[in-house]
Amino acid sequence: MRDFISVKDVISIEEMLTSAKSIKVNPYEDSGIGKNKTMVLLFFNSSLRTRLSTQKAALNLGMHVIPMNLSEGWGLEFDDGTVMNMDKAEHVREAAAVISQYADIIGIRTFAGLKDRELDYADRIIRQFAACASVPIVNLESAILHPLQSFTDLFTIESYRKKKRPKVVLTWAPHPRALPQAVANSFLEWMQQTDYELVVTHPEGYELAETFTAGCTIEYDQRKAFADADFIYAKNWSSYQEYGKILSTDSDWMVTAEKMTLTNNAHFMHCLPVRRNVVVADAVIDSDQSLVIEQAGNRAVIAQAVLKKILENLKG
Repeated sequence: MRDFISVKDVISIEEMLTSAKSIKVNPYEDSGIGKNKTMVLLFFNSSLRTRLSTQKAALNLGMHVIPMNLSEGWGLEFDDGTVMNMDKAEHVREAAAVISQYADIIGIRTFAGLKDRELDYADRIIRQFAACASVPIVNLESAILHPLQSFTDLFTIESYRKKKRPKVVLTWAPHPRALPQAVANSFLEWMQQTDYELVVTHPEGYELAETFTAGCTIEYDQRKAFADADFIYAKNWSSYQEYGKILSTDSDWMVTAEKMTLTNNAHFMHCLPVRRNVVVADAVIDSDQSLVIEQAGNRAVIAQAVLKKILENLKG
């Protein structure tokens, strides 16, 4: 594995899960593999879990880490053929090539603009960095995908599932802001590599791109979707069809303790940060069945498994 941009870059998910299990038991076992290697983390938007977990993972492997907030620097140009006489001071072709002189691995976190669907779904920032950089690229969240989060979600479910084919429900939840589809897209992309029973539930108008929902069961009745579920994963996303719009703020879609009684004593999951008593009731997120803190902790485990695999490839 050279880059980690989506699940398609992973040759063997089972091998990666096994590696993650070992790392969770002994996170310092491979502390020398990153010696004299540097990871540059580029943040086009703010981050808490992704930033800290990736930096911790790199340090556990013996790497040097250089984080950089590009939102505080000059703007980068991503279009070829542009006459750069406006506010953009540097083109991605030079920026990616130069950063590659200082880094052995580059991690990039960006965000959807939620104005131009075609532009966002081209995922051009991370794709152009991957094309122009001479070192591996790790997706710390892009306009349409968040594979580190989704790999973490899979690892967490694998750690807690009690039967071979658990029922996993991805439920839309209300939110006061328009959010991207990246987490939901990526969650479905990774879950469809499993044999889980996968159900997506949301109000009409919040259908995700068919690229990600193909083969999924779509259920517009949330309570029906929750029936006998083993895992409930809550996440808000804005409309894909009426791109970036908030079509509903219906509080009836909040995950409540009453709805959780419809499940098979399901675990509750969310990527965080979460709006309490908007997305999920206190009684659910604070319950013994909530895995949100475990998920957050596993972010470092998964980042380390990914970086370890890339470093092994660099050594090879």
